[in-house]
Amino acid sequence: MKVALNTQIFLGAVFGVLMGLGFAKLGPEAALTKQGIYFCGLLSNLFMDLLKMVLVPLVFTSIAVGVANLRMHSQLHRVWMSTLGFFAVSMVLAILLGLGAANWFEPGKGLNLDLFQNAGQGFAAKQMTFAEFIASFLHGLFVNPFAALAQANVLAIVMFALLLGIALVVGGDRYRNILLLMQECLELMLRLVGWIMRLAPFGIMALLAQLLATQNMALLSSLAEFVAVVVGSTLLHGFVVLPLLLFLVTKITPLKFFRGSREALMTAFATSSSSATLPVTLRCVEQHLHVKPSIAGFVVPLGATVNMDGTALYEAAAALFVANLAGIELDLAQQLIVFFTTMIAAIGAPGIPSAGMVTMIMVLQSVGLPAEAIAILLPIDRVLDTVRTMVNVEGDMVGSLVVQRLSEP
Repeated sequence: MKVALNTQIFLGAVFGVLMGLGFAKLGPEAALTKQGIYFCGLLSNLFMDLLKMVLVPLVFTSIAVGVANLRMHSQLHRVWMSTLGFFAVSMVLAILLGLGAANWFEPGKGLNLDLFQNAGQGFAAKQMTFAEFIASFLHGLFVNPFAALAQANVLAIVMFALLLGIALVVGGDRYRNILLLMQECLELMLRLVGWIMRLAPFGIMALLAQLLATQNMALLSSLAEFVAVVVGSTLLHGFVVLPLLLFLVTKITPLKFFRGSREALMTAFATSSSSATLPVTLRCVEQHLHVKPSIAGFVVPLGATVNMDGTALYEAAAALFVANLAGIELDLAQQLIVFFTTMIAAIGAPGIPSAGMVTMIMVLQSVGLPAEAIAILLPIDRVLDTVRTMVNVEGDMVGSLVVQRLSEP
């Protein structure tokens, strides 16, 4: 009897958690723990590297083909407007939820600031003003496409693929051979993804085991309130707000959605990378949730780059958390600054593990909070990153279903 891939991934996640807890109980100095973490590292790196290997050609071909297949200009316009509209609404709701939860529970009050005085010595990030960040973000949109492909600059690849897809639409039959070639390349990439996914249960098991075995639980326990607020509000957004939006627009029940999306959600949770999960997300959206390839190939890769609900919620809550640690009260005007800065920072954050930590500095500096306070978030960021990445990916899948419904003639 053949076991379904979803079941294999779930069993791999369970075994990974048990292994990680076992390694943590043995202690980091135990020979079995060292060997186990080493082999888990090899296996998890192999799985991640395989996903990254197909990432760039998959993103490029899926967006270009997705846009090019929207032959009618009216349909292209409708898909664009529906996609951007949904991304904006979902991210606004996520940020409001993060700010509301942080204001209500006030995490961070009473914690000793000495906790992060030494932790930040090894952390270095480029500090930018709001204006510098905007200029840098816009400058990064339009670069040499060959350099972008070679450097895996996903945002620049997305922009070039969008323009190429639009050119293929405008050119019509003149460029049909180029479109046919790109469609065949996309089919090849999806075939490779199918092969790579056979390793997914083992890769996810290794990633979770490694995460639980190496996490610093002592500092995590002292920040339990903040962790609970962020995780709780993120899960509320993922399991209530997004499914409610989906049901209101498409009438698709949450049970049906989660049954079709769990493969991608588990992969996102384990990898903490919406970009690395992208091949799995496309597979779930097209094969399990039955979204048209032309819609999925446009919405999902774009969402993996700019639609970061979980990251936006986390950064908004973290800004208020740091303000509480510093004994600073942020008024409504300052929280509005946090709101808009968080949205831009989340859009500009690459879909890789802990990428939001760099843009978090810009959010803190926008309201005069100490950038050094970023250090207290570092020990817990890896754990929180798993949850918010899962919600980021969920938002992309919900968006593809919503856009397909709204773009119907």
